[in-house]
Amino acid sequence: MEADRGELVSLMEPLLIGEGSRHRGALIDLAFDLAQKSAGFHRSLPPSLLASVADMVRAMNCYYSNLIEGHDTHPVDIERAMKNDYSKDTRKRDLQLEAQAHITVQQWIDNGGLKGGGAIKADGICEIHRRFCELLPEDLLWCEDPATKERIRVVPGELRKSEVRVGTHIAISAGALPRFLQCFEQIYENTGKTEAIISTAAAHHRLLWIHPFLDGNGRVARLMSHAMMLDTLDTGAVWSVARGLARNVSEYKRLLANCDLPRRNDLDGRGSLSEEALAEFTRFFLAVCIDQVNFMESLVQPDRLRARILLWVEEEIRLGRLPPKSGSILEAVLYRGELPRGEAGTVVGTGERQARRTVSALLDKEVLVSDSARAPLRLAFPASLASRWMPGLFPERPI
Repeated sequence: MEADRGELVSLMEPLLIGEGSRHRGALIDLAFDLAQKSAGFHRSLPPSLLASVADMVRAMNCYYSNLIEGHDTHPVDIERAMKNDYSKDTRKRDLQLEAQAHITVQQWIDNGGLKGGGAIKADGICEIHRRFCELLPEDLLWCEDPATKERIRVVPGELRKSEVRVGTHIAISAGALPRFLQCFEQIYENTGKTEAIISTAAAHHRLLWIHPFLDGNGRVARLMSHAMMLDTLDTGAVWSVARGLARNVSEYKRLLANCDLPRRNDLDGRGSLSEEALAEFTRFFLAVCIDQVNFMESLVQPDRLRARILLWVEEEIRLGRLPPKSGSILEAVLYRGELPRGEAGTVVGTGERQARRTVSALLDKEVLVSDSARAPLRLAFPASLASRWMPGLFPERPI
């Protein structure tokens, strides 16, 4: 039986920014702004393009979430991993498998795996961890106790059984984890929509404060936050907070650490921890979300995206790497969302044989995808073309 020091769950209060808090008004405004922008962006995309953008966002989210942990796996290597094409270098292969695990878990979430508030339930949190860690290579399942230097194996989905210290923060005892996670679940599952948006940031920190697992807590917290926003805002999974957190990683970690601090004085809420620090992190978190919605919306704005795609197509045609009229096919798919194969000839205007050749070339370039040989064609966003089609999606150099 794991040791339980008998800590009171009030040690992690406040879990919410209270009704009477002086910080609440500004946070409600941010939550309202985020809800409006996210809904508007989601509605602006045709359903089939929605799926293509969500696929791209999963790769982006994986890249940046792992980058926060110090694991820089190139987006092209991530894409190769999704096709089971792994590096011969053991370390690179391990990181590819880690990226593949992250994308697989997020796809499960995006497909409704945690719908209806499952993301903040103890079982849901453990399921995220289990699904992620079960797909990791053995070498990435071991961590070192900073005090004893003992190597300990992480068991997928299992709450830690030992004590941990993260920086200056001494996490709650292992035996207290079920009590704290039960309180966590009770507080965050009974909220209205505005409160749920605001509390995503608080839940993000408080889960890290609880530190339920030996390793993987950061990724689990970010996947949980993604799932909470997906559920609360119906984001369509077409944007995610991880890119913004990674681009502001020093501020992200600084503000998270500040949330560990005790209440300073009578003006700093009524809980054990600082309400002001929690409010500051919430402001940062919501502002990052809004920034990411704006960024993604600007990337897939139809006229601008069309111009970038057609410029690339013209170059490929000039170099003899694509047939003429390839741009017409991509343009039709972009504006219609998907294109039945039988209509490709009409779009190209040069006969069925030439249309099939053009479609085949675009499929080979992986800029078109289809669920089967007869299914409609959809646009895809390969990582190799990210800098051309989606500038800024991934950094040209490490952050």
